[in-house]
Formats: sequence, C-alpha cells, structure tokens
Amino acid sequence: MRFYIPEPLIAASEITLPDDVAHHLVRVLRSEPGTRFALFNGQGGAWEAELVEAGKKSARARLLAFAPDNRQSPLHTHLGQVMSKGDRMDYAIQKATELGVSEITPLTSERCELRLRGEERADKKLEHWRRVALSACEQSGRNIPPLIHEPCTLAEWSVRLHCELKLVLAPGVAGALPAEKITSAAVLIGPEGGLSDAEIAALRTQGFQPWQLGPRVLRTETAPVVALALLQARFGDF
Repeated sequence: MRFYIPEPLIAASEITLPDDVAHHLVRVLRSEPGTRFALFNGQGGAWEAELVEAGKKSARARLLAFAPDNRQSPLHTHLGQVMSKGDRMDYAIQKATELGVSEITPLTSERCELRLRGEERADKKLEHWRRVALSACEQSGRNIPPLIHEPCTLAEWSVRLHCELKLVLAPGVAGALPAEKITSAAVLIGPEGGLSDAEIAALRTQGFQPWQLGPRVLRTETAPVVALALLQARFGDF
C-alpha cells in the first residue's frame, strides 16, 4: 500500500494522516495498529510507515525507514495531449504517468472537443488531472509525479519546447525514430478528429517530425500509451 501526503516527512516522527488516507486505511482496508505501508510526498523517495493509531475520526502513523528509489526514467518525455471529453483525458494521464512521462500539457487545437470556459473550471480540471496522476503514482511506485502544466494552445506549446526529439502523431505520414541515443523527447497527440493539415505544417516548421504508429488509426487515449511505451523501449528504461 502506498499513499501520497502533501507535507514534510521526517525520520522517526509521528504524523496525523490526511482524512482520505486515514479513511482508506481504516475504513476501507480495515487496517489496525501495526500495519505497515509506504508514504511519499512527491519530493523524492518514500517512507516505510507503521500505523500507530486507528480511530474513528483520525489515524496516526510513525515514519520508519526511508527508501530513495524514485523509479524515474532516464528519458525525459513531455506529452502534449489535445483535450478530450469524458474520461479519455483521465485515462491518457493515468497511463502516461504509469509509463514514466515527465511532463504533460493539456492542449487545445482546431478540432479540440473540450473547451474550458472560465478560470474556475480550468483550475478544477487541472487539480483533478493532478489527482489522477498522483493516484497513478501510488499504484505504479513512482515517488515523483509528472509535472502537469496549465492548458494552452497548440501553437503556444510548440514554440516553447526544448528537447532533442519532437514528434507529432500523424496517420498516413511516414516517419521513424532516430537510431542515435537521446535523453529528451516531446510527443504530440491530436484530438479524435485529428490535427488539420495546417497545424501539422506549422508544427513541422517548429522541428516536429510526423510519426505513424502502424497501419491502424489509434484513439486519442490509446496513442500516448503506445507512443510512450515505444519511446521508453528505445531510449528509456523498458
């Protein structure tokens, strides 16, 4: 069992667990004092912890041993994902986190399905997506979550990228991964309706290379899974 808590963790100290963590441990898992589990705060490493108090309204734990393993990939990957409706965006963020992505930027494009109207709604969506990534870190063993940036336009994102390899998934356009070793890559996933010819042309002027993942067209939430897995297999830690 692994849980994220957003606070400093100090050796040999006792801490009051956040309500959601306490609820899951005590009410859902029926854990009793003496139960061991892991805690991480996103700053690196994780702590083995022991439940010392399991009350109806609160729970406390003692921090024991620290493990510095962060399970970060040597390949820095930045996913640009055009936003989609429903749970497809959640799925893309969850699986990208499991696959070791370093940064994620939600994007808008000409055919983008999801429009975040109003600052409050955008903030709520961003906070939700960050929670999705943290949950994926709890499951996958990551101790440092990916950076999830505020949504922006495709044009804004493409001009400020700095990495060795820039890829845009474009069905019907031939392309291949380079043979030489790289340490950073960006991959752009378009919306369900695809990117327009004008958008792909503009991306090429920014150094993006078209990349086709096989003969079949993948859905917008499937494409990042395949693309990141291939990048990790070629240049990362798969």
